[in-house]
Formats: sequence, C-alpha cells, structure tokens
Amino acid sequence: MDVSDGALNSLAVTLADGRGATGVVLGVIGVLLVAMLIGAFWLGKRRHDQELPPPRPDEQPVGPDHRSHAEQADVHGDDRFPADGRGLSPYELGESGNEPIRHEDDNKRD
Repeated sequence: MDVSDGALNSLAVTLADGRGATGVVLGVIGVLLVAMLIGAFWLGKRRHDQELPPPRPDEQPVGPDHRSHAEQADVHGDDRFPADGRGLSPYELGESGNEPIRHEDDNKRD
C-alpha cells in the first residue's frame, strides 16, 4: 500500500477545490506576514541597541545665566472687554479686524 500517493492526491484535491486553495493561500500569506513582523521587530531592536544612550544629568547643556528672550508689550493694542462682562455685538466691534497692527516704532517713522 502506497501512503504517499494518497497524501498527494488528497493535497491535489484540496488545492483543486476553490475553498481549499483559498485556505492554503491564506495560511501561507499569514505565515509570511507573521515572519515579516517578527523580522521587523528583530531589526528594530538591533537598531535600537546600536543607538547612543540618553545623556546623563551631568552631560546636559547648561542654561544661560541671563534671560535669552526679550518680552514685548501686547502688539494687538488696548482692546478690552466691557466692564460689565457682556459680549460685544458685531456692529460694536468696529473695523479693528481689517486694519493692520500698528507698532510703537511705526509712529516714530511718520
């Protein structure tokens, strides 16, 4: 009795059937996908191990002793909300959204 011939015939019948072929193809794709994910994880881990470690606290850059930025006054002018806390209507806002913002040094150039 030849057992291998029966096994080959069984595989051939499985692959010839539409549903069996789809199952085998999806199984192979699944195994390849899992192998690719494992390989990507392994490669990422190797690259991470080759990176330099984070700096120690004594290797951190030292901040300056003086202020490194200059604070400016509000460039939007003195638009204030009403004292009673109510909201302004659109006609009460005026044309402030359409005019350019004037700086203090702009007045000196005139």
